[in-house]
Amino acid sequence: QVELVESGGGLVQPGGSLRLSCAVSGSIFSIGAMGWYRQAPGKQRELVAIIISGGSTNYADPVKGRFTISRDNAKNTVHLQMNSLKPEDTAVYYCNADLYYSEYAPGVELWGQGTLVTVSS
Repeated sequence: QVELVESGGGLVQPGGSLRLSCAVSGSIFSIGAMGWYRQAPGKQRELVAIIISGGSTNYADPVKGRFTISRDNAKNTVHLQMNSLKPEDTAVYYCNADLYYSEYAPGVELWGQGTLVTVSS
């Protein structure tokens, strides 16, 4: 069974850095867009950053200039480098990917289990 396995969350002080990783576990044909979303307590899940298979990226305004999304197509992984973290970045971060199980199959959206990032002194 294919799943997204996340790692890298934790507690960090304001101004610090964290790197999140997400790996596709299992057999697939290809991966389309991959992204990171977050959900803070009492708020809706929101897009943080997205990267398509060709490498183009898009970021939410609050994280532009601080976060960098990247992917390793050979390893089926996506990373989120988070710098200059602020308390308002505290949230559960979810990995998301569009997976293709064969050449002509439609894409299937998959979510990771979430990893908690807490920014606090």
